[in-house]
Amino acid sequence: MNILLKVPGYILVFMGAVTLSFGGLIVKSFEGATLWQILFWRSVFFCFVIIIFLSITYKKQFIKSIISSGIPGLVGGIILGCGFFGYVFAMHNTTVANANFIIQTQTLFLAIFGYIFLKETISKITLASIILAISGITLMLGDSLTSGQMLGNLIAFIMPISFAVLIIIVRKYPSVDMVPLQLIAGIVAMIIGYLVAGRIDISLHDIFLGFLAGFFQVGFGFIFITIGARTTPSAVVGIIMMSEAIFGPLWAWIFINEQPPLIVLIGGSIVLFAVFLQFLNKFISKKEAN
Repeated sequence: MNILLKVPGYILVFMGAVTLSFGGLIVKSFEGATLWQILFWRSVFFCFVIIIFLSITYKKQFIKSIISSGIPGLVGGIILGCGFFGYVFAMHNTTVANANFIIQTQTLFLAIFGYIFLKETISKITLASIILAISGITLMLGDSLTSGQMLGNLIAFIMPISFAVLIIIVRKYPSVDMVPLQLIAGIVAMIIGYLVAGRIDISLHDIFLGFLAGFFQVGFGFIFITIGARTTPSAVVGIIMMSEAIFGPLWAWIFINEQPPLIVLIGGSIVLFAVFLQFLNKFISKKEAN
């Protein structure tokens, strides 16, 4: 923990984005585990690393840190847990590129939900970003009509929507600590996976992949980002996180030869540009305010 605090925040955020970008590759590499078994084992190891982190951070106040998050923490954890399900389902039923590009729309959902629930205004640039993103996603979803990936693409939206709702909750209740929320989310996803899977016994190969996905890919990824975001401006965090959408499809292309169609790359590029435009708008607004 002390070592991580000495690392510049923007580097930690980048490390987190790169770590998370391996999610699609890992999910696609399971040899026999079902979607629900993957969700269960990934969540088990994710909970394990979060418990270790909370124990080191809060020590004797470990349980109190979870209880103190209250109803907002419980609701946020349940919502994020559903997002974890959406992520695994999407990676299992559509291409890594599609899922990663769709996940980047979380910033635009945040702007929309901020307008609805926090009465935050939507600027002309934000509105243009939303229209651009919808155009890019339309291209991507249009391609999936012929490839049979429509359901996976639609379920992928659960992740950015759940993340945006979670951020709205945190902004409305700024005293809520994000890390305990992640433990609740992991438990929720683990329960969902266990109840639906029926049986959880899988090969050692797949258990090892579940360990990589839960402990390192999601666990370390979220921890790096959580710590790094403390000292990194939100606009910079968002721009750095866009690298996940670039590295994710790259790993899938290099290691399992999953090459997305040109129309998906075009649509995804439009989405990334829309997100970048939104962050640029926030950066300029903050600069003018100062």
